[in-house]
Amino acid sequence: MNAAADLDLQSIPDRIQSEVQRAIQRSIKGVEYISSAGPSLGSTPKDILQVRGTMNLYHYRPIADEIYRVPILIVMATTNRGYILDMVPGQSFIEFLLKRGYDVYMLDWTAPKPEEKSLRMEDYVLDFIPDCVSRVQRDSGETDVTVIGYCFGGVLSLLYGSIFADGPMKNLICFTTPVDFREMKLFQNFSDRRYFDVDRLVDSVGNVPPEMILSSFEMLRPASRAASQLQLWENIWNDEYVKSYRMFDRWATDTLPLAGEYFRTITKDLMWDNKLYNDTMSVGGRAADISKIKAPILHAVAEHDHIVPYDAAKPLIQKIGSIDKEEVMLKGGHVSLVAGANAIKRLWPKLDSWLGERST
Repeated sequence: MNAAADLDLQSIPDRIQSEVQRAIQRSIKGVEYISSAGPSLGSTPKDILQVRGTMNLYHYRPIADEIYRVPILIVMATTNRGYILDMVPGQSFIEFLLKRGYDVYMLDWTAPKPEEKSLRMEDYVLDFIPDCVSRVQRDSGETDVTVIGYCFGGVLSLLYGSIFADGPMKNLICFTTPVDFREMKLFQNFSDRRYFDVDRLVDSVGNVPPEMILSSFEMLRPASRAASQLQLWENIWNDEYVKSYRMFDRWATDTLPLAGEYFRTITKDLMWDNKLYNDTMSVGGRAADISKIKAPILHAVAEHDHIVPYDAAKPLIQKIGSIDKEEVMLKGGHVSLVAGANAIKRLWPKLDSWLGERST
């Protein structure tokens, strides 16, 4: 037997012991995972300015000595909870903005009640958002407001900005916001008008259940949940990995139902007729042509976004009427663009640089 082979044989007991210890640690950590609660999310101190139906308006308490003049109103997607932007301290986008001196408000959503199934697109665009903007103006004492829209919150912000093009929206920032809904390929297949009877669905169930919405997201990557659980088991001994997994998994599965009439409009006007892209969209009888928006705009898109592919988001900057407009493509996916280590390193500093000089 040569020396190399002999050395390899001598290392076998150490390797076995290492694997046994790792297996024991996995088992212990697995029990801890099952028996313990996840990290507390959305804990940045805030005040509730208004609760009205499915709408919640928060004001986060400033922490910087000097505050930018123009306040920020974040408009969340109607399917998702706002705490994705307020994870644990050190990984919170809200906390980052506050430390950089911004005055931050958030329009967040709760599940619509069965009696709110009749909420329409105009309730969101012509009522909820303008109401929140007015309250931000009164609370801050400023006329100008910067609007940040995440995913479909960006679509609502575009519709609002196009109808109220004369203000008071001073700046608009969109994260991963679709405009050409033909390019939302799997959602297009899912909602194909030849097979999907949206009227029957809404008339039968009222609000669209979160399980249906979550399933449509999971179909984009059918094996992702099984793969992520395998990765969790492989890394169960790593406390930081487990902490991150629990945060993002909780948010990903904490999906909100959609008001029935609102969902009907999304399906017919956006998914079927692609009216936002075709410049034929109207809300409550008011034309919503995004070329009317003149405010400075930054659109951040993710290189590997499987929910809003780049081809769906790309027309936004082309179609917007603003002179001061910029698209930035960053590495990451739909969620990691805005939250987590990737966002901390890439998106957050870029947004601070862009917004700082436009918030005075």
